[in-house]
Amino acid sequence: MSLSRISPTRRLLAAAGAAVMILGLAACGGGEDKKAAGGAPSEITFSILSAEGQASSGPLWQPLLDDMSKAIGVPVKPFFAGNYNVLIEAMRFNQTQVAWFSAKPALEAVDRAQGEVIARIVDPEGRDSYTSTLIVRKGSGITLQDVEACGKKYSFGIGDAQSTSGTLAPMTYFFNPKGIVPAQCFSTVRSANHQANAMSVAAGVVDVATSNSVNTIFMRRENPQLAAQIEDIWQSPPIPESGIVIREDLDPALKEKLRSFFLTYGQGQGAEADRQRKVLAGLNYSMFRAADDSYLDPVREMVADQKLADAKAKNDQAGAAAAERELAALRAKREVQP
Repeated sequence: MSLSRISPTRRLLAAAGAAVMILGLAACGGGEDKKAAGGAPSEITFSILSAEGQASSGPLWQPLLDDMSKAIGVPVKPFFAGNYNVLIEAMRFNQTQVAWFSAKPALEAVDRAQGEVIARIVDPEGRDSYTSTLIVRKGSGITLQDVEACGKKYSFGIGDAQSTSGTLAPMTYFFNPKGIVPAQCFSTVRSANHQANAMSVAAGVVDVATSNSVNTIFMRRENPQLAAQIEDIWQSPPIPESGIVIREDLDPALKEKLRSFFLTYGQGQGAEADRQRKVLAGLNYSMFRAADDSYLDPVREMVADQKLADAKAKNDQAGAAAAERELAALRAKREVQP
C-alpha cells in the first residue's frame, strides 16, 4: 500500500511531468550534444533539489557554481527541481552530470543513474550527519504517544518517496518498529517536501509531518515566525548528510578537477578562502569531506529494513528472507569496518 495514497493516475501524471522536465532540460542542451571535440563535456549541469524554487535557492548556490566553473574550466549551470525522481532521471539520461543529493537519492543515483559519490557535506558545527524529525504545531497538545495511538485521529504529511529524512528514516526508526502503517494510522496522508509540510503544520492544515534538523535551521534563519509555530516531538538517530554525486563516465580529468574543487573549497587561509567560507555558510555548510559510495551503507540498511517490513506486510516469505540476508550482510560489513 502506498504510504502517501497516491493513485495510479497521479503516479502516471507525476512520471509524465518528470519526463517533460527532463525533455525540457535536454532541449536546452544536455547529454551527448554537450561533448567537446576532445570527449570532455563543454558544459556541466549541476542538479539541486530545491523546495523553495530557483528564485530563493539560486542566489545561495550561484557563487559556488561560478567558483566551480572557474576551477574546472568548464561552464556550470544549475538545474533546480522539487522532486528527487526528476533529478535522478536527469542524471540517468546524462542531462545532468553533477548533483547535490541527500543520502537516499544519492544511493538511487549510484544504483541506477551511473552515479559516483565524491564528497559529503559537513555542517558549521563539524557534523556530517543530521536527523529526521516529526513536527507538530506548537501548542497543539499532540504528543508522540498520541501519534503512536493512531485511530485515524490526525492528518499526516510524509516526505518525497525518495527522501531520506522525509520518508525512509521515520519509517525505519519510528513506524516500522512499532508496526505502524501510516495509511492505516492517520485520517489522511499527503506527500510533500519539508518546507511544504512545515507550512502545512504551522497553518493547521496537517497535524503531524516529517521534517529534519537541517530544515529547522533554515526555517529559523529564513522564516523565524514560521519556525516559532512548530515543535519537534521525535528525532531519529543520526543519518548521513547530503553528498556530491557525479556521473562515473565523466571525463577522468574533469572528474579529478571536480573532486579537487570540492575537497579544497573553503580551506586554507587568506581572503579567497574566507570568501569561500562565506559562500558555504550561506548553504549552512563548513566544508566538503572526501567520501565514496560506502558512506551510503547506513542508508542501504534502512532500505533493506523497509523491504523487510513491506515483505512481511504482504506475507512474502521469499522477499522477507532476501531482505533479511541483505540486512545481515550490511550489518556484518559495518561490524568489521574501523
